[in-house]
Amino acid sequence: MLPLPYVVDEGGPGGRGDLADKVEEEQIECGNVVLEGAQEVLADEAAGEVAVRFALTQAVLSLRDVLLIAHSRGERLPDSGVR
Repeated sequence: MLPLPYVVDEGGPGGRGDLADKVEEEQIECGNVVLEGAQEVLADEAAGEVAVRFALTQAVLSLRDVLLIAHSRGERLPDSGVR
């Protein structure tokens, strides 16, 4: 998995690190919205295949974004030597 392209230089206030933080916050918030919607679809016994497939597709896309965020943040942590 590649780190987010805008996380190259932390750069201080207003730098790329701030931009990365803002984008990550938006992706996480989007993931929360998708999660709520998917839970509603799954709770609806009358939901059809199209609704379930759409909810699952959005959930997969959001999960991919959140995993990318976790990986990118992990790459920015100092190596503690503990595995």
